[in-house]
Amino acid sequence: MADRPGRVPSDAAARATKLADAALAGDRRALARLLTAVENRTPVAEAALRSLYPRAGRAHLVGITGPPGAGKSTLVAAMLGQLRSAGRSVAVIAVDPSSPITGGALLGDRVRMQAYASDADVFIRSMAARGHAGGLASATGAAASVLDAAGFDLIFIETVGTGQSEVEVAAAADTTVVLEAPEMGDEVQAIKAGLLEVADLVVVNKGDRPGAQRTAAQLRAMLVAVPRAGRDGREGRTAADHDDRPRPKQPDVLVTTASSGEGVPALLSALDRHRATSAGGPSTPARLARAEAQVWAILGDRLRAQLHHGGRSALTGEVMAAVAEHRLDPYSAADRLLRDIVAGGG
Repeated sequence: MADRPGRVPSDAAARATKLADAALAGDRRALARLLTAVENRTPVAEAALRSLYPRAGRAHLVGITGPPGAGKSTLVAAMLGQLRSAGRSVAVIAVDPSSPITGGALLGDRVRMQAYASDADVFIRSMAARGHAGGLASATGAAASVLDAAGFDLIFIETVGTGQSEVEVAAAADTTVVLEAPEMGDEVQAIKAGLLEVADLVVVNKGDRPGAQRTAAQLRAMLVAVPRAGRDGREGRTAADHDDRPRPKQPDVLVTTASSGEGVPALLSALDRHRATSAGGPSTPARLARAEAQVWAILGDRLRAQLHHGGRSALTGEVMAAVAEHRLDPYSAADRLLRDIVAGGG
């Protein structure tokens, strides 16, 4: 008889305990296996997260996002070097596109970070974006919790693009850094993609290129102008009109040259300042966003498992067939399946 949804098999629980204990003791291979389980959402991951989650909540999570070519990986590598010189432990979750054939990451820029592969206080993990439709924020949040519990001081979450999923992942970090490159028109793309809406810090990288300071000035001007228009195109609204909406951030704009390290110390100082000024306990907006992403994803998995478990699988199949044949609309189908779960007591 299959295990009921939400119940962790005893063998998975035993393996999770072994891996979690080893990871907490500093075994990096055990930590890597745990992260693989988390990415694949296995019962081992569930059992491990149940025990590790209370140990998390101390690390500083920094989301790094921006258009391709802005130099995100180079900047993360530069920050890694300076953070390690200061004696701080760092983990990196690099969210990559992946090959549909091998599942491997397509990007090669992270070779720059491999100089730290033998450093016990640095852990770098690529996470494929493929296969996480709607659940990428949940998967990265769970992985960050494991790394947090393992004792890393600072965790970078680097996303490869500027799509909705990537923006949601970066926005769920404690501090969100948006990178731009000079003279690429990226400042306009940032507005289109809503990146400036989630940015705590905006960084113009490749500061040795012509136009870097001009791009920074344009971004500062946008960040002054956009909040004044209410960011919804309607001017003249009072503060009371916005009480039910998130207040726009007013991020600092910095210039760095990651290849030489110029501006990196100032960026790290800005990250520390943001963490200090935004430390409002466990219920900050970013932490609530992470919690919601994880809980909603788990709830969705639980509902799907319930609907395909035991006696409900036949009803689920019948309802899906009715929708496919247009005999039943999707809303009525969802209502019927939910009523069946409630009536059956889950």
